[in-house]
Amino acid sequence: MTDKLAIWLVLLIVAAILGDIFLNQGAALLFLLRKFAVFVEYLQFWR
Repeated sequence: MTDKLAIWLVLLIVAAILGDIFLNQGAALLFLLRKFAVFVEYLQFWR
C-alpha cells in the first residue's frame, strides 16, 4: 500500500465516522462497536 493510498483511506474512514456522528448521532458506529465486542468474545473462545 502506498502512502498516498493510505492517506486517502484514512480520510475516507474519518469522513464516514464524522458523517455518522453528525447525521445519525453515531448510531451506526455504536452498532459496529457492539458487534466488534461480540466478535472479540467469540475469538476468545478459540484461544
